[in-house]
Amino acid sequence: MEILESLPQPARQFLLDVLRLSIWFFILAVIFIPLERMFAEKKQKIFRAGLARDIGYYIVNSLLPKALLVVPMAALAWTMHALVPHAVLAAAGHLPLWARAMAALAAGEVGYYWGHRWEHEIPFLWRFHSIHHNAEEMDWLVNSHAHPLDIVFSHFCGFVPMYALGLARPLAGHQVDPVPLIVMLLGIMWGYFIHANINWRFGWLSFLVTTPAFHHWHHTRRDHVDRNYASMLPFVDLIFGSWYMPKKQWPKEYGIDGPVDPGLMGQLLQPFAPVAAAVPHFESAAAVESVQGNL
Repeated sequence: MEILESLPQPARQFLLDVLRLSIWFFILAVIFIPLERMFAEKKQKIFRAGLARDIGYYIVNSLLPKALLVVPMAALAWTMHALVPHAVLAAAGHLPLWARAMAALAAGEVGYYWGHRWEHEIPFLWRFHSIHHNAEEMDWLVNSHAHPLDIVFSHFCGFVPMYALGLARPLAGHQVDPVPLIVMLLGIMWGYFIHANINWRFGWLSFLVTTPAFHHWHHTRRDHVDRNYASMLPFVDLIFGSWYMPKKQWPKEYGIDGPVDPGLMGQLLQPFAPVAAAVPHFESAAAVESVQGNL
């Protein structure tokens, strides 16, 4: 402890963050590894190919996106505070915390949905989002297998409607508003669940909350692509016409077509490569035509 206190503040904070991430990783592993053994949809090894790389993604994406979001979120907060009518902010501010949190969850899901959908339909965004889709085996750790800039963009899109409707109130006082924190933490934890290799469907509840069965179809390699963009509320896909949930079938294979660098650093740099190398496959027909037109 004395050694820790003697370190400069940035180094001390970094070590504390690493300790926190290690504890959370242990908790997640204790929860999901037994569940994936007991309720596995596909038989696969715990120590699968790419496990070390995905642990690296877990560390990077637990630290970097939070830092990268500071400036965009501050700009968003000030912009919405200046543009949104005071009556809207006041009405949202008078809601009970639980009601504001539920409304923020729904609004944030719509924003996330469209950000996620754009990542599939816009070639430049797909460069980054394709990193998440190159995983060929699904388990809980695939939730962290994503480019940091991809995470920043999707989270930012989710926050826009929350701030626009006054449901997130970063400038309402000196106290930290718990609502965006609640929504973000719930989304992160649910993300580990829906990526897990667990054969759960939830029956009729699958219309209300996302399940592994729902989200695994989003990761299919070829059949029924461009579906199931929602992270927690699948009825958003029903509203916008992208819902797909067969009663018994599961995807036969996951991933994307084309060469992908197997290493963490190579995948982080891949979106910045020339188009032909950076975008090995588009799931959207419109995106394919757009890229071909630019080559």
